[in-house]
Amino acid sequence: MEEKGLIFRCFASGSSGNCYYLGTRSGGILIDAGISARQIQKYLREMGLDYRNIYGVLVTHDHADHIRSVGTLGERVHLPIYSTPEIHSGIDRNYGVREKLKTSRRFFEKGKPWELHGMHIQTFGISHDSTDCVGYSIDYLGQRFVIVTDCGQPNATMEQFVASANHLVIEANHDELMLLNGPYPTYLKERILSPRGHQSNKTCAAILARNYNPNIHNIWLCHLSLENNDPEVAYNTVASALEAVGVKVGEDLQLVALERTNASPIYELK
Repeated sequence: MEEKGLIFRCFASGSSGNCYYLGTRSGGILIDAGISARQIQKYLREMGLDYRNIYGVLVTHDHADHIRSVGTLGERVHLPIYSTPEIHSGIDRNYGVREKLKTSRRFFEKGKPWELHGMHIQTFGISHDSTDCVGYSIDYLGQRFVIVTDCGQPNATMEQFVASANHLVIEANHDELMLLNGPYPTYLKERILSPRGHQSNKTCAAILARNYNPNIHNIWLCHLSLENNDPEVAYNTVASALEAVGVKVGEDLQLVALERTNASPIYELK
């Protein structure tokens, strides 16, 4: 692959931790840092990279499984940590972040485009029970990468970005019947199913079916629940909905259910 070709790798995706790399073989960004700094370093080195190759960390929201190591990355590794003022306030209050951000904090205004090392970044609001929550649309090297995670209820702006993506990471957290019949207490089931909870396989599938565009090449299903979902169930639910609107999964696009705790292969985005 060319040095400047766009690549994506998931380091972790689920309630135990979330972290993604987007960039080239010579440098890029992290989206969320919900696993240890040591794990992130290990995965970067497997790719021939180091923290010196990271331009910054983009944070989606202030829940521990997305920000566990931002303090270390920001204040010890000296990576800039980007998010909204509200999310940064939530990070300050989160007891799971032992190293508080000081010099590494960077702010952006939700909905206002900005640039980072040649990447054109747009952000949009997502409904979730955090202090604030954003999705990212990143235009780089002629391609658009969109990530939508921890989404209780879709909104029109989010769906517009989904419809414009060449490469998409989107939440498929749970199968509704598995959740309802599963071991979680009632209050937790209600929280997950609420408009500020998590997105089901069925909702994810419906969003993808009604917003399909022929320029999308990759869809990765993220944040799958260990107790209330199964990768095959999530994949089949989404694949069936896409095929019902004439999309040939495996030919028209690649569909992958990301593993929760194991790093993915390196995907070359063409």
